[in-house]
Amino acid sequence: MEKQALPNSTLILVLGILSIVGCCCYGIGIILAIITLVLAKKATTLYNENQELYSGFQNVKTGKILAIVGIALGAIYLIYVIFIFVTIGMDGYMEMIEEMKRSAGA
Repeated sequence: MEKQALPNSTLILVLGILSIVGCCCYGIGIILAIITLVLAKKATTLYNENQELYSGFQNVKTGKILAIVGIALGAIYLIYVIFIFVTIGMDGYMEMIEEMKRSAGA
């Protein structure tokens, strides 16, 4: 019997990559990572029931690892943003951005 591809294995991998790419987008990466982990859990359960029927489990494992890294990076970024807003406030943050723009344009 020929093995069939595990459902959503490619989607899990792509969402895992996008969770890392989106980690600096104010929580979008965390949302993608959580969706990835839910899909990976379903795919892992399906694979463990009938391992001889499915291929593509490596994509699921890789996507799951990337999602965990995406959650960690997204959480670190959110903590950093909250820290910046608590310490210098919105006005200080906007001044900091304006200074960066001026120094980049000079």
